[in-house]
Amino acid sequence: ATTLSSDKFTNAGSMTSSEASSAACATATTSTPTRPPAATASSGTVVSIRVMTPPPIVCRAAGTASTATWSLTTATLPGDDVRRLFDVIKVLKAKGVSILYVSHHLDEVFELADRVTVLRDARKITTVPVGELNHDRLIELIADRQRTSREIARVKRSTGHPTRDYGREREVILGARATAAKHGVPPAVAEELMRLLIRSSLATQERASVAAQGQGSGRRALVIGGAGKLGRWFAEFLLSQGFAVEVADPAGAPEGTVALADWQHADLGHDFIVVATPLGRTDTVLRELALLRPPGVIFDLGSLKSPLRGGLLALRSHGCRVTSVHPMFGPDTELLSGRHVVFVDLGHAEALQSARDLFASTMVEQAVMSLDEHDRLIAYVLGLSHALNIAFFTALAGSGEAAPRLAQLSSTTFDAQLDVATRVAQESPELYFEIQSLNDYGAESLEALARAVESLRRAVLAQDEVAFTALMRQGREYLEDRRSRQATRA
Repeated sequence: ATTLSSDKFTNAGSMTSSEASSAACATATTSTPTRPPAATASSGTVVSIRVMTPPPIVCRAAGTASTATWSLTTATLPGDDVRRLFDVIKVLKAKGVSILYVSHHLDEVFELADRVTVLRDARKITTVPVGELNHDRLIELIADRQRTSREIARVKRSTGHPTRDYGREREVILGARATAAKHGVPPAVAEELMRLLIRSSLATQERASVAAQGQGSGRRALVIGGAGKLGRWFAEFLLSQGFAVEVADPAGAPEGTVALADWQHADLGHDFIVVATPLGRTDTVLRELALLRPPGVIFDLGSLKSPLRGGLLALRSHGCRVTSVHPMFGPDTELLSGRHVVFVDLGHAEALQSARDLFASTMVEQAVMSLDEHDRLIAYVLGLSHALNIAFFTALAGSGEAAPRLAQLSSTTFDAQLDVATRVAQESPELYFEIQSLNDYGAESLEALARAVESLRRAVLAQDEVAFTALMRQGREYLEDRRSRQATRA
């Protein structure tokens, strides 16, 4: 933890030790809040400031508060806004507001912090003025954490313990919250820090397990489209398991892989061929592979399978070892715990099992289903959620004179929805259109959304409280059942 001006967080005491949180954590404390409150925050309050809150509002909101937190704030900010944020933090620091500042960027530690506290196993190891550290030394401290995590992973493998222990994590987080409350620190801040440490440690342990138990052992893999975002992720994933990876992509090959200029006329004796091309191109690639009949396991990474039906069936009819895979996470994912990978069973049991074995050393949750079941579910998981957010920000953008005024207001529900919608708006329109338009079951989820909105509209316009309440209760029951199933699975 890095402290800027206040001792409030420095002397919070030792938290419960946890193997998962073996860490040297760089976090900055100075003086600032985390949620856009009223400008008249009373002395002694803790405020949380959103990234999009304008700096003048931040200053007014935090000016009379005693403590504030920012978490990974600059990760999504452009350079000019980062500089404005730093100016605000320095003003608040001068006013004596205590700030807890969490960041992955080490340069920010040296610019903002007064002193650094090193935590390992969630216990304070040392506190030193930031002037006594340099960039290399701080990296060494972080590297110590990674080495400890890798050693933990080795011990777990040798003793047969799983990488993740949810019960132990719960104990650690509850202990951290209790300790924070005892010392006047917001329990939510302590929990956020502990979860950050746990995720970092688990990601390192998972990578170590993948490397140690990987399926590669010198075998060959070809990733067609391996310079794209998900293709690159998969190429690096295979490299970490010991595969010799070749990449066929006009954009070149990622570091550590070998570029294959013309896969159609190359020796396709690879153990795995992964098709990671854009969705509109994938079916053609699958059909071309079917004519070449390579001996290895072939699978695509498409988020939809309906547009690929012809190519996948062509591979099967030509006797190829084919299956289909859908990683349900983005290319920036480091930790697979809690993530899902869907495997589509196309009738070749050995190919299906080989693809699943690639993820055996990770903590990912695997699901196996048919092609049609996959796309029907994806119509809701992706299609419905995308459509809902597109409708949300379209309605806001079309609200006329109200749009500028909305930027000055917030609520818990509005802010949460706005965060999700903002991320959706930054995605590829072409990809999102394909997800909506190319799914054989896409119209089903859109019709369900239209019916739900119409039911809500009728209930409100008719002043029908009974119907409105029924909608709320139906949703609550569904979500509570879903939450209960997820908790049982965890």
